[in-house]
Amino acid sequence: MIDFWHMHREGVKAMGWRLRIVTLFLALCCFMGFDAMGEAKAYILMDLDTGRVLYEKNADERLAIASTTKIMTCLLALENSALADRVTASENASGVPGTSIYLSVGETLSMEDMLYGLMLRSGNDAAVAIAEHVAGSVEAFSNMMNERAGEIGADVYFTTPNGLDAGGNGASARGITLITREALFNPDFRRIVGTKKKTIPWTNHEYERVLTNKNKLLSDYEGAIGVKTGFTNKAGRCLVFAAERENMTLVGCVLNCYDWFDEAEKLLDKGFLEYDAKVFLEKGEIVDTILVGGKKVRVAAGKTVKAPLKDGEKTDMKIEIRELSLPVLKGQIVGKASVVAGGDVIMTSDLVSMDTHEKPSFAGALKKVVSLWKFGG
Repeated sequence: MIDFWHMHREGVKAMGWRLRIVTLFLALCCFMGFDAMGEAKAYILMDLDTGRVLYEKNADERLAIASTTKIMTCLLALENSALADRVTASENASGVPGTSIYLSVGETLSMEDMLYGLMLRSGNDAAVAIAEHVAGSVEAFSNMMNERAGEIGADVYFTTPNGLDAGGNGASARGITLITREALFNPDFRRIVGTKKKTIPWTNHEYERVLTNKNKLLSDYEGAIGVKTGFTNKAGRCLVFAAERENMTLVGCVLNCYDWFDEAEKLLDKGFLEYDAKVFLEKGEIVDTILVGGKKVRVAAGKTVKAPLKDGEKTDMKIEIRELSLPVLKGQIVGKASVVAGGDVIMTSDLVSMDTHEKPSFAGALKKVVSLWKFGG
């Protein structure tokens, strides 16, 4: 005879153990944090203002980065041309494979429209046209890209302006994020990558090009401000992203990550949840008054000094003022303020003079000596 009650009771017991195991697994995932969920080959998240790294994984491993390469292409174009420049597509540009804005040979657009085509539609043809306009050739432009990356301190090796898998083109997660951080301080770059949709001309067509930004975070994530998607078979799905909330802006990337948008959102959520930007000094706030050549010089913060901190994280601020002599000019850099956390300097900002004092002339100095002699007894 089959004991259905015994079978039912044992089944309930088994189900109870399964529920406990699932509950334990979920608890471990929460305890372990982002890595328990993350699928990215590499990722990094940093504070835009200070460059402080909040989270990272394999951040220094150089990988293929696909069209996120175009972040550097855009930055270089903005630094080395005018938005009103007329850019003409060569046969080389028109024939490039992959995603494009369908430039025809000889078609001319403004640099600004080319950059929208580059960053919203991810036009490989636009990338080549821009490179040839700025540097004369793709090879020369690639050299410019690597040189500029060196100035930023980014570990990269660029061989193309569009990120197609050729010649070892790639970067580390830290490298491409440092480049993006630099670019986001350029207001034109920020405006372009934060645009959801843009209409630009289409020569010899009855209608215009309507470009839709491939970065879904702009619509789906509160505070998102950019910046660029990328995909090739070698690189996988790559996403460089940035978002701002209250007084903190975070920038980062996920490389070779199937659930690129989901993982980017998780990383941003973690950053905004666990860190807050603490203000140490407001711009123009006086930190000291010193004597220079007998003259009082007020020393102030040149910009707001703030840094991302975890709740309860211990910090210290160091003030360093240079040895000065007259003349001293208002706005002159006279020292620096550094924020230290865990023994590491996480933010440095210039201190400036709030006063102007000229160096006394010989005649003025002589007059002062005579006055002291005459009235000093």
